[in-house]
Amino acid sequence: MRVLKARLLERAQDERQAAIAADRKSQVGTGERSERIRTYSFPQTRVTDHRIGLTLHRLPAVLEGDLDELIDGLSTAEQAERLERVET
Repeated sequence: MRVLKARLLERAQDERQAAIAADRKSQVGTGERSERIRTYSFPQTRVTDHRIGLTLHRLPAVLEGDLDELIDGLSTAEQAERLERVET
């Protein structure tokens, strides 16, 4: 029984560690150049967040620190993703 208990505990720990690693990897990404996060276009005064597909045509305000619209979009996308994971 001790051996069985030890194996079950080890299996549960491995599953937990795998879930944590997968979550970290999804948050960090690969770091490759092709994985764009955000683009700043100064001639068009445009900032685009490619993760959520949000484009704002007010780059000077974003550079001044007015990030509310970007943060709201990211929060909404994260909540939708979490809800989708819970439902499946």
